[in-house]
Amino acid sequence: MSGWKKKYSDILKEFKYSEKKDQESAILLNSILKKSDVNKKIINLVKGKTVFVIGSGPSLSIAIPKLKNFKKSIKIAADSSLKPLVENGIIPDIVVTDLDGDKNTLKKIAKTKSIFIVHAHGDNIEKLESAKKFKNCIGTTQSKPFSKIQNFGGFTDGDRGVFLANHYGAKKIILFGMDFGNRIGKFSNTKKSERKTKLMKLKRGKSLLEWLSTITKSELFTTSKPIRGFKKISYKDVDIIIT
Repeated sequence: MSGWKKKYSDILKEFKYSEKKDQESAILLNSILKKSDVNKKIINLVKGKTVFVIGSGPSLSIAIPKLKNFKKSIKIAADSSLKPLVENGIIPDIVVTDLDGDKNTLKKIAKTKSIFIVHAHGDNIEKLESAKKFKNCIGTTQSKPFSKIQNFGGFTDGDRGVFLANHYGAKKIILFGMDFGNRIGKFSNTKKSERKTKLMKLKRGKSLLEWLSTITKSELFTTSKPIRGFKKISYKDVDIIIT
């Protein structure tokens, strides 16, 4: 997407990541994935629709009972939110993952209709083989897209879900459990030693969404903490927006 190259360069500098390792990971994932019609399935799910994007921020606990009321709504979930969602009978249509989430939950829904967007980066090369288990799967990278590997933009699983919904032409995007504050949600399973980096990632993810809001054609809403460019709404407002 236009402007992403500069954003990616900033991410590499801030987190001291290796573009070469990102590319190596993407090449490996490309060799693992089979050709499929998953892109068509995503277009059918998302284009012109109202889409929920669900993260694992502190407000997810409050959001889950509300989400249960929207059984027919299209749901894109960051994989750290997957375990509590599935435990509450909510199976997302699309799961955005770099394979850091709960392995048992990923395994549990691997053969369902859920579509998995597996992200390749320099730190998850050894986990990519597990992508073979997913019935419906496409691969993404932050670096240059090629062959079966795509790049919709985004950095963390949560904001990549929003970028994905934008790429596939969602009419409206509503965020749940995506707080991007100074508190880390209990479902994210972040170790104390990783807390500082996690907060940096959340800050970067928020800034990317603020940037996306200036170029997207989708209408943007959040039930979580305010984000510039997104209309802050209550759970009651969701009923009005999706009709």
